Amino acid sequence: MNIRSLTRGDGGVIGAAVLLFIASFLSFRSYDCGQSSIGCPKEPIGWKPELFPVLPSIFLAGIIAAVLIVASRFQPEGRKVLGLTLDQWGTVLAASAAWSSLWTIFGGPDVDAVSPGVGQILALIANLALAAVALLTPRVPALKAPLMAAPQAGAPSPYGVGAPQQGYGYPNAGGVQPGAPSPYGAQVQQPYGAQPGQPGPAQAQPQADSGAAAPAPQPAASGQPAPAAGGEFAPFWFAVPVNRPLYGEDGSAAPIAELAPGTWYLAVDQRGTALVAQTQDGRRGVLQDTSGIQRG
Repeated sequence: MNIRSLTRGDGGVIGAAVLLFIASFLSFRSYDCGQSSIGCPKEPIGWKPELFPVLPSIFLAGIIAAVLIVASRFQPEGRKVLGLTLDQWGTVLAASAAWSSLWTIFGGPDVDAVSPGVGQILALIANLALAAVALLTPRVPALKAPLMAAPQAGAPSPYGVGAPQQGYGYPNAGGVQPGAPSPYGAQVQQPYGAQPGQPGPAQAQPQADSGAAAPAPQPAASGQPAPAAGGEFAPFWFAVPVNRPLYGEDGSAAPIAELAPGTWYLAVDQRGTALVAQTQDGRRGVLQDTSGIQRG
């Protein structure tokens, strides 16, 4: 679970759910007993059984809607329950809770001395805000922006540009030195496909002075794609600014994983503008959207 997957809209949903939970413990109805308080009924809260179905249709419905919307950010993209994603179920439930809250304000006991309480008014405000944010988040770019900035300092730069930054999964984090095996088993600063013990670009010695012919390039390891012509591509670490799907190398349309901000991934090959990336558990796939990624 990565909290950096949350958006500003999710922050609004969480805030509305907290307000709704607080409102459930405040008076749902208010009684005007005049000058005398003798015999005046006690103002009920949303959890009182005599107010049923206020609790499940207003308070619990709104809180569960918020939980579903936030939980959907930590699920693989495209996962559905009965044909709908979790955030779609949450949006429907939020709209239902707002509808119930609205009619409860206008309905209720037909008694002049009974009026909406503080909890009922706050519940209406919270549910209306919850439904509005849930409906607008997929459509408003400001609400789709990440709730928390990525750990890298400064704005993300185009891939292949930018100074290395430290972060979770970074190859030199925890004292690993250049040339030592990385967490993925690759040699840092070596071109992809180089054989163990073969000098990388930084270690290669010029051959012009000795006049000796340069050694022929070694073939890539079995089962691995060959490096770009002339050894132009070398594996590097990168991080994504927002959640990005990782698709299978076989070209299937269904994503095999989801890359999250705040984590470093290893790019092992390049296919046009796309990158072949490897996750921490060893899965490899194609990252089609490489815009705005931060290179390590």
